[in-house]
Amino acid sequence: MNAIITATELASELARPTPPVLLDVRYQLGGPPGRPEYAAGHVPGAVYVDLDSELASPPGPAGRHPLPDLDVFAGAMRAAGVRADRPVVVYDGGQGWAAARAWWLLRWTGHPEVRVLDGGLAAWQAAGGALSTEQPAPPAGDFTPLPGALPLLTADDAAAVARRGLLLDARAAERYRGEVEPIDRVAGHIPGAVSAPTTENVVEGDTVFRDAADLAKRFAALGATADVEVGVYCGSGVSAAHQVLALAVAGVPAALYVGSWSEWSADPSRPVATGPQPG
Repeated sequence: MNAIITATELASELARPTPPVLLDVRYQLGGPPGRPEYAAGHVPGAVYVDLDSELASPPGPAGRHPLPDLDVFAGAMRAAGVRADRPVVVYDGGQGWAAARAWWLLRWTGHPEVRVLDGGLAAWQAAGGALSTEQPAPPAGDFTPLPGALPLLTADDAAAVARRGLLLDARAAERYRGEVEPIDRVAGHIPGAVSAPTTENVVEGDTVFRDAADLAKRFAALGATADVEVGVYCGSGVSAAHQVLALAVAGVPAALYVGSWSEWSADPSRPVATGPQPG
């Protein structure tokens, strides 16, 4: 199953008698909530899901976007009409990070068929897709989360992957090097990690993914191939989900460290590296 879907493909599937469940996960780090934007116009049939309250637990020692309480997550998915036997498509405003977080959570908890709208709402509109202000009330879904379908890393696991496999840091390169740190307590990166900014997953000047062959070439140059153990982290486990999604498109399975740098850097006992890539 492809992990992404184009706007044209989505339009075709929405016209079928049984369309996919559609989730709007618009979110902006540090910005206003996405619900008002959703209310102003969304892909017809989409139900809004809030990243901060439904796809994450409150910030704390486990990071700024820890895993959500499974009962809260399950309730949000069932309220949105998510069923185990019906495909799900998720989208956001275009960046793809929030949609990837929803994709990863649904896949991690066992949903068999979830895709991200490539390019998000911007791609939908560019393809001539209409917007709706009608807020649907779908029949309750039956989705029951069963965690473990995708690999998940703890802080100790991430450190181990950096030693024996490949740990990718999905943040901006200057944050990886420790030159700036606008959010977290300490600047730098997990020792042994390799810089791989999420922004390089997409076509330059756009928000759509590079094609699978191009992504595979990009990740292979970093050492990420199907026969290597790969882990990914970012600042708080959101943009890293986009990296895991891009790796999936490229045919490379990868584990997500959800706590990411916000958890790692909050613990003074954990080592911190700065500067360029390891040799």
